[in-house]
Amino acid sequence: MSRNRKKKKNRRREVPVIFVGVLIVCIVIGIRSFSLYKESKELSKRQEALAAKIESEEKRKEDLEDLEKYMQTKRYMEEVAKTKLGLVYPNEILIQPDNK
Repeated sequence: MSRNRKKKKNRRREVPVIFVGVLIVCIVIGIRSFSLYKESKELSKRQEALAAKIESEEKRKEDLEDLEKYMQTKRYMEEVAKTKLGLVYPNEILIQPDNK
């Protein structure tokens, strides 16, 4: 009988220790899940910002491609020749307004 009593006493002592151990594990898991949730939110915001930046850079790329195509046209070359170099066609007369 004394053996049974000792086993029961030991079990009574083990229950609170097991309960505290399980409680500590639950607290650690809760803290870790909260930190992972917070990190997930931050990464989601960063992903949205990067997606917006990618979209704007793609738009910029399209604009630059359009500008490159325009710069290879005869119309652009004539415009630059007239505005920056002051060149005109042989049969063209350039009239400048008087500044008074």
